Amino acid sequence: MMGTEKIRIPFLARPAYTRGSRERQHSVRGGAAASATHETVLRREATASPISRGPVTITDVARAAGVSPGTASKALNGRRGVRAATVERVQQAAERLGYQPNALARGLLAGRSFTVGLITTDSFGRFSIPVMQGAEDSLGPGRISVLLCESRDDRIREQHYLRTLLERRVDGIIVTGRRQDPREPIGRGLPVPVVYAMAVSTNPDDPSLVPDDEEGGALAVRHLLSTGRVNVGHVTGPSRFAAARLRAEGAEKVLAAAGLQLAGGTTLFGEWSEEWGHQATDVLLRSAPELDAVFCGNDQIARGVADAMRDAGRHVPEDVALVGFDNWEIFAAACRPPLTTVDMNLRELGQVAGDRLLAAIDGRPASGLQKLPVSLVLRESSRPRQAGLLRPQSWDADRARHMVIEEERER
Repeated sequence: MMGTEKIRIPFLARPAYTRGSRERQHSVRGGAAASATHETVLRREATASPISRGPVTITDVARAAGVSPGTASKALNGRRGVRAATVERVQQAAERLGYQPNALARGLLAGRSFTVGLITTDSFGRFSIPVMQGAEDSLGPGRISVLLCESRDDRIREQHYLRTLLERRVDGIIVTGRRQDPREPIGRGLPVPVVYAMAVSTNPDDPSLVPDDEEGGALAVRHLLSTGRVNVGHVTGPSRFAAARLRAEGAEKVLAAAGLQLAGGTTLFGEWSEEWGHQATDVLLRSAPELDAVFCGNDQIARGVADAMRDAGRHVPEDVALVGFDNWEIFAAACRPPLTTVDMNLRELGQVAGDRLLAAIDGRPASGLQKLPVSLVLRESSRPRQAGLLRPQSWDADRARHMVIEEERER
């Protein structure tokens, strides 16, 4: 707990006059006032927090807790050999006095810098910022700071930041980006542990954490089937992206399990843009006039689809339900209507990355690829169909819902 800073305002006494009783009386009163004010200032100084006189030292804490400086240091640094009651008393004294430990001394004592680096290729911060916030949530209780480095997808710049972080003697490094395709390790034989988050190292010995994209695609289509939709199209980004392929695979597997196929017969791969959403909607409406739902590979595409449906006279969700991916607030909440979307839970992913890094720093490293759960955020764009609306004769919506429930039980 930080102490309150106090500012001492010096007392300035007026000069005493020597002529006349009124002047003499005024002088006496002024002197008395000066004396009283001076005593007040001294009293305040005596009771003020040590912070007002300078930084609180470990000696101040030890004196307040009634222990030696060495014992106070051990108690505050979590070292063994100090009774729990003593530790609590020292911690309370440190909090009361506003003690701030010397980071350099703490690092020298522990043999660590209590800093980690985060290197990202995500220049917009769309993915790296939530990951960093999650990592800080994990690392913060240990008073570990995160140093952010943006490499702009430049290998030379990335290696420069790696050298800089190692020169600063960071305890570990988190590597993150905006795509989950396998990438070369940032380095080999490094003196500190490295964790990949929202990125996949080609070295199987490296720990890599990514959202479960395939499950995200499955989750979106299960939801659409549960609302009574049966003709589901899929519009997504470039097929060279692993995320696009995995989300499409998840969607197609759920449809196949329900005895259905994609509206239009195939996934429409394109760009991660609203413009592609517009173009793909025209293709879908021509190839599948009975279309009643669209699952989009990201929220930008979904917003483009929503606008194109409105231009074509189709209402979302009354005529066509819509689900996106990413839960990017600027698109999902501003979409007309607000967009149901898959959330990759990037902040939680960052927390897990921080936990993995801490474990590795403590000598308990992990390895291999781990896929973390995603979740569905429900909004207006996928509201269930109203009772009584016609459906194709070849499809039983109750059967679809039953299959979705059974699949969930098996999971």
